[in-house]
Amino acid sequence: METSDKKPSLAAAPEARFTVSPMTLATDRWMGRLIRFGGVGVVLAVFGMLAFLIFQVFPLFTGAKVEPVGSLSVPAGAVAFGEDEYGDLPYVVLADGKVIFQRAKDGSKVLEWAPALAARRVTAVRSYPRSGLVFLGLSDGAVQELRVVYRSTFDAAGKRTVEPVVTALEPLQVGKPGLPCVEVWNAKGAQARLILVRQEEAGRPLLTAVRLTERKGLGGKAKVTVSAPFVVAADAASVDKVLLPSTAESLIVIGKSGEVRTYADDGATFSFLQAFTPFKESGDPAVASAGMIFGNVSVVFVSRTGEQQVWSMYPQLQPDGKSLRRWGKIHDGEALAGAGEGVYAAEGNKCYLAVAGGKLQIRNMTTGSLRWEGDAPSGSIRQLAFAGNYDRFTALSADGKLHRWSIVDHHPESSWGAFFGKIWYEGATGPAYTWQSSAGSDEFEAKYSLVPLFYGTVKGPFYALLFALPIALTAAIYVSQFLRPEYRQVVKPVMEIMASLPSVVLGFLAGLWLAPLVDPRLISLFCAVGILAPAALFAGFLWSVLPQPVRRQVKPGMEFLWLLPFLALCAFFAWKSGPAVEAAFFTVKDSASGLPIADFREWWRQTTGATYDSRNSLVVGFVMGFAVIPIVFTIAEDALSNVPNSLVSGSLALGASRWQTVWSVVVPTAISGIVSGVMIGFGRAIGETMIVVMATGNTAVMESNPFSGMRTLSANIAVELPEAASGHTHYRALFLGACCLFLLTFVINTLAEVLRQRLRERYKVV
Repeated sequence: METSDKKPSLAAAPEARFTVSPMTLATDRWMGRLIRFGGVGVVLAVFGMLAFLIFQVFPLFTGAKVEPVGSLSVPAGAVAFGEDEYGDLPYVVLADGKVIFQRAKDGSKVLEWAPALAARRVTAVRSYPRSGLVFLGLSDGAVQELRVVYRSTFDAAGKRTVEPVVTALEPLQVGKPGLPCVEVWNAKGAQARLILVRQEEAGRPLLTAVRLTERKGLGGKAKVTVSAPFVVAADAASVDKVLLPSTAESLIVIGKSGEVRTYADDGATFSFLQAFTPFKESGDPAVASAGMIFGNVSVVFVSRTGEQQVWSMYPQLQPDGKSLRRWGKIHDGEALAGAGEGVYAAEGNKCYLAVAGGKLQIRNMTTGSLRWEGDAPSGSIRQLAFAGNYDRFTALSADGKLHRWSIVDHHPESSWGAFFGKIWYEGATGPAYTWQSSAGSDEFEAKYSLVPLFYGTVKGPFYALLFALPIALTAAIYVSQFLRPEYRQVVKPVMEIMASLPSVVLGFLAGLWLAPLVDPRLISLFCAVGILAPAALFAGFLWSVLPQPVRRQVKPGMEFLWLLPFLALCAFFAWKSGPAVEAAFFTVKDSASGLPIADFREWWRQTTGATYDSRNSLVVGFVMGFAVIPIVFTIAEDALSNVPNSLVSGSLALGASRWQTVWSVVVPTAISGIVSGVMIGFGRAIGETMIVVMATGNTAVMESNPFSGMRTLSANIAVELPEAASGHTHYRALFLGACCLFLLTFVINTLAEVLRQRLRERYKVV
């Protein structure tokens, strides 16, 4: 048999084996485009959400838009004015008491009404434009009340016609007979109406008032009872200005020297309450103008130099130890362009218009922000009034013109200071960060400080991470480096399944089950948790001193069979010792019986003066920690498990122990992944909503007290957004909170990524 010396040659491989089919190339190309399109779409969606939030928030920081509507020529002797709801048919009151109605469109006269006073003459006029009331002070100390009513009629075509009607009541003797009225005021309180007149007697001021009480009988007919005239503020040496709140509960008298004397209604007369001088420290303490702000507990004073001060009533500690509501300065406003010529309050909010130095300024009393500034009319302003819905204001000038402006100011109470600064609100004892968006009265001023919500947003995750990080990180180290593989395949999926637990279920368990369970056994819980770390260290020490033959009986990675029962036993005995510890260290005297009792909750209240709520930050941190543990554990365990085995083997070969290898080699190598897990867990805790809503009192307070509640930005949005009116300040303030939460998470994630990259570069394996 012949053999050949030639080696068999390899057959040439066909080119088709290395040629990619056109379908695969097309699929790869289109999938690449789709992935790029998806990535760009995600980025655009994120920035689109941010743009939408900014669009909703931007109107909060725009000022008021005020436009002059026009002026109406009126008789030069006009001293007061009023108008209907729409401002179509205003009227002016002359010094002799005549009431003249004119159309706002063309200035044509519609009606002229004159009072029938016989031998009397009008010496004082005051009108209340919103209520349609006019009061004429007469030369003999009497007061005549005029009521202006606009009657609307409609013809067959549906055209509306407005007809003004003036009704004059019988003159009422209020002041001292024979003395002319210099000024007259009216206010309607909850129980009675008050009419006040100012007269001059022998060069001294005389303030006299009467009360009118109206009662309706069975037939529906009202019966008015008039009290006897009584003298008010007889101790006032001089009277320059008088402020009478619309509630008639108090009286403020400003003297020519700048001293302000306040009086309170005691049922019979007005008793003296307090005296103060707003501009006492300045060279000229005289008050040039003053005006009460909506709510009747704050006054704006303006000096002759344009200096502004806001005084309000709030609880103050008296020398005898009692806390009483007294007047005190709460704000120093920006100086005006000149001496104050008038302060006119808006109705429905805390804005006011100040006239000084030929300028008109609309400011918010609480925040001090300037909403609008414009030029004042040429003549001095005799009277100015805002519309009830704050959409216009009208001014009567001395040159015989009625000037009108329209206002567009949807968010007068908003400013950077209102959202992020300390504000001294009415009734408060000092400046504070406050969120309180609703109340039961119209005089309430909404408070939109986001700082307490920021505080709660950080406070909750702090306690959650305080509980979750030790457990999650040590568990990740143990599972990845010490636990046997067959157990690791069970533990890790179980931990990952924990991440799927709905937060509403955790919140439900925390609020309705855990909080009532832990509340009476708090010391026992502290003892049980506090003993775990020392017990674990002691268990490890005991294990290390056992003889080698004994330890070899347990396979590596199975040491937990000794550790877990020992920890459970220690925790059980610590839990049982809780009542004894509470009785030894936390005993207080019972306020009801006077006997000593062991109660940590009452001890905390009496010792620290802080509050104690059963649904508190510790409960939130404990339950929120269960939502954070799976995330941190999974990411950290993956990072630790992916450390190259060559590094671990090299460390062990050099004589390092397993723990030294983990601490000096594995953890530094995986530190970037561990940091990523921690930051992602922190972001998860910041965005948590339902646990915070259900497991805390949901109160927006700034307290480091671990036993108080809190409110986070996310919980605040979830609770209040469904009830907020679209476009309202409250609605947009919630969107501002959402924008801040968005930016907060963005900054945290960015810092986490920067830190991760730096740690990765520092500990990367070459």
